Amino acid sequence: MKDLTRYRNIGIFAHVDAGKTTTTERILKLTGKIHKIGEVHEGAATTDFMEQEQERGITIQSAATTCFWNDHQLNIIDTPGHVDFTIEVYRSLKVLDGGIGVFCASGGVEPQSETNWRYANDSEVARIIYINKLDRTGADYYRVVKQVEKVLAAKPLVMVLPIGVEENFSGVVDLLTRKAWVWDDSGDPKNYEIKDVPADMKDDVEKWREKLIELAVEQDDTLMEKYLEGEELTIEEINYCIRKGTRDLAFFPTYCGSSFKNKGVQLVLNAVVDYLPNPMEVKPQPEVDLEGEATGDFAIVDPEKPLRALAFKIMDDRFGALTFTRLYSGTLTKGDTILNTATGKTERVSRLVEMHADSREEINSAQAGDIIAIVGMKNVQTGHTLCDPKNPATLEPMVFPDPVISISVKPKIKGGDEKMAMALIKMVQEDPSFHMVTDEESGETILKGMGELHLDIKVDILKRTHGIEVEVGKPQVAYRESITKRLEDSYIHKKQSGGSGQYAKIDYVIEPGEPTTGFQFESKVVGGSVPREYWTAVEKGFESSIGKGVLAGFPCVDLKFTLLSGGFHPVDSSALAFEIAAKAAYRQTIPKAGPQLLEPIMNVDVFTPDDYMGDVIGDLNRRRGMMKSQETGGMGARIKADVPLSEMFGYIGDLRTMTSGRGQFSMSFSHYAPCPSNVAEEVIKEAKERQAAA
Repeated sequence: MKDLTRYRNIGIFAHVDAGKTTTTERILKLTGKIHKIGEVHEGAATTDFMEQEQERGITIQSAATTCFWNDHQLNIIDTPGHVDFTIEVYRSLKVLDGGIGVFCASGGVEPQSETNWRYANDSEVARIIYINKLDRTGADYYRVVKQVEKVLAAKPLVMVLPIGVEENFSGVVDLLTRKAWVWDDSGDPKNYEIKDVPADMKDDVEKWREKLIELAVEQDDTLMEKYLEGEELTIEEINYCIRKGTRDLAFFPTYCGSSFKNKGVQLVLNAVVDYLPNPMEVKPQPEVDLEGEATGDFAIVDPEKPLRALAFKIMDDRFGALTFTRLYSGTLTKGDTILNTATGKTERVSRLVEMHADSREEINSAQAGDIIAIVGMKNVQTGHTLCDPKNPATLEPMVFPDPVISISVKPKIKGGDEKMAMALIKMVQEDPSFHMVTDEESGETILKGMGELHLDIKVDILKRTHGIEVEVGKPQVAYRESITKRLEDSYIHKKQSGGSGQYAKIDYVIEPGEPTTGFQFESKVVGGSVPREYWTAVEKGFESSIGKGVLAGFPCVDLKFTLLSGGFHPVDSSALAFEIAAKAAYRQTIPKAGPQLLEPIMNVDVFTPDDYMGDVIGDLNRRRGMMKSQETGGMGARIKADVPLSEMFGYIGDLRTMTSGRGQFSMSFSHYAPCPSNVAEEVIKEAKERQAAA
């Protein structure tokens, strides 16, 4: 039996280019997992094993690896920083117990850092902060600490102070032990000395150490009293408070270093072991029923309890389908039969592996607290619960956002449709934020995703991994339709064709619903004018119609349908007749209810050097952007705006041109809003032309 107190399931997350993957490489080197460090800029990082990752120098999919530090097992997930792949961060945080938030010492708290931090808050994941790249020009540790407080509304618990800055950065002072860790310039992370604090830093060290202790002792009344009475606390007592406060998200131990120059990473690893929780110290996962309602039961982290596991990622590679799984309770052994509660089917576990990026190690069993991969599962998808067939239960599922952008694709080689379809089915299984549909009218294959880069990568994977060259249609925005007026109406469906006929009469109200409420149905029928058994047929008829709006064929959202009364025939009425009546009523009434087109509005967060701020704001205004805030800092200006997605295609190229290549931006879906009439007319015209061509 493994000792779960010595487990740490952690993720590393940050904005693009803050140094997550480089930090992971240093951790693997220090823990003896790899012997040669692979650099991101050389395309040789261990966890960036996809060709697309190596070429672009970004992480696209989360990679899992296992290593050991100070007799503790660390299961680490290196997650992407680009906004189009935040789904990877979300699903990783769902199964982790702790995390390392990496921030750039010169860039500070960047847009994607905020999104990831918010996800981590939602998942209640304990974190430590690592401010990286202290060797870079413009690095300022204290400024980033303030930004964490201001932008993330978080409490950083400063644990170390940097010795020198930019090209003079040589090490850090550990505030608890009052010792300086100083590295030489050989680039070997193990070449360091532990010395006394430099004389010119002693006052700062005492000032920050006092702040550290004052914040930490708030976690324990007895130790706070002891401290206030002037007694010196032991390192063990302070560590107890830090560990408790970190677990309870009261504050976040904060470190600094330069991963690229191999300075400061050991202290981060020590903090992972000392302060982040083990699997038994986090809130147990709630169990839900088939409707998604909480049952009041929890998956207790205990190898002796019934099996409860969550499949959080599917990956297809040369060895077959891999199902990345977090075990919350129980034990899983090779040869076991497990139940998938989402499908109701059982499957036999033929192989279990422990992952190290894209290589693997066969294992015979795993237990509560482990993150492993199961090879060859056939019907499992992301978010499915795997459990003991004799003791079934479902864990709280994952919720994924809807895609906001789509493109059409078709194979360049004649007859390649089947091969392309098979490849896309595998890709959809791997990525829940990537959808594939076939347009019923045109027969085109439509791919839907979270952004231009997201779909660009998918097309690249089709070509490189699956050998399928495709022609790509221009990006399409996922518009929606809604109504603006309340309308009371009535419809009679009557058909007689020898023998029994069809008859259904409905009196109803269609009205706009509140934003994001989707489709709502209510029956106010009294006195049996429409028998109760036909109500669901009316609801079904309406609900099946809203997938196609009357303006341009986009789905209709946020409307409420109320059945008031109606009429029926004892022989000719049926559920089918009432369903047909509801469908016809939708087509009859929606055009009279003030239909309008809605467009997706994006949260756009732009970073630009000060000199270009006016140009960037002017450009966002031209794109129909609504400014929300603008701030200037040491490194440049940060502009936040709501901008329609349709105006953002190709923005990265325009931004780089405007800012001499120095601008960055992040974009995520915010809400739907009515289209201006001139834009709506153009979209409706294009939609009708496409339908006519089909």
